[in-house]
Amino acid sequence: MTPVTETEAREHLVTYLSDAHAIEEQALVQMRRAPQIAGEPGLARIFREHEAETAEHERLIRGRLDAHDAEPSTVKELIMKAGGAAFALFARANPDTPGKLAAHAYSYEHLELASHELLARVADRAGDAQTAAVARAIAAQERAMGERIAARFDAAAMASLRDVAPEDVPAHVVTYLRDAHALETQAIALLEGGERIAGDDALAALMREHLEETRGHEHLVRERLAALDAKPSRVKDAALGLGGLNWGGFFAGHPDTPGKLAAFAYAFEHLEIAGYELLARVARIGADGATAETAERILADERRAARRVEALFDHAAEAALAARR
Repeated sequence: MTPVTETEAREHLVTYLSDAHAIEEQALVQMRRAPQIAGEPGLARIFREHEAETAEHERLIRGRLDAHDAEPSTVKELIMKAGGAAFALFARANPDTPGKLAAHAYSYEHLELASHELLARVADRAGDAQTAAVARAIAAQERAMGERIAARFDAAAMASLRDVAPEDVPAHVVTYLRDAHALETQAIALLEGGERIAGDDALAALMREHLEETRGHEHLVRERLAALDAKPSRVKDAALGLGGLNWGGFFAGHPDTPGKLAAFAYAFEHLEIAGYELLARVARIGADGATAETAERILADERRAARRVEALFDHAAEAALAARR
């Protein structure tokens, strides 16, 4: 792959700024709603604190767009704002909102983190030191927010089971296992599509290797459901599997697929990480050591996969810019 020139990178920097601004707009919608539906005081507090940070992130990215005589994309803003509202409605519709909200917010923080890490790399290649510095400063705050959410996983799990009688906790373990199976179904669809459309050998190889690992995870979760005399939820599996296929269509429609795919894969790995963190805690509360051990085994794989994706950010940014030639 021939290195991208500064001129070529500069031509596409505004697109990356526009994407980052749209993501921050959606984050603002989420942060404004999340404290009211968090169901756990600590989560509500960190969401309120991060709302101010997110507003500042939006202002900073808008300032960099202004510096390039550009404006945010109206279409992207509308789509992402609608997504933010849907996020809050989804969380509110689930009886274990603290856990669902924590998991999805944790994933979204890592989508923001990846977006700004990629923006910084494109800005470096475009010779725009100010944009690179802004992107890295925001990425550091998104990483810190992800850590603050992770520190509330114990509290979120407890709050999700606050009104559940001890004898009913095993039924909730089954619900969390079904959620995990649905996530693995979506991951399989995403990875199958991702390998085909990656547009980069290194990213495709990672997708292919993690696909085999993910099929093993699906089998492990299915085994735990069977051990509890339960089955996966066909409705959840179908809905999330379709979501994975739709993501593949979204990526294929973008010429900088390697960058987009790396960012969304990174976010999805962290959605799985959060899901298994919560499953392990609920299983421990329900005295289901076997399920907790399975969750922790898969969790180690998902953390390793996330680190591998992050290690490819430099490569993905270069490949994304090359794909736009």
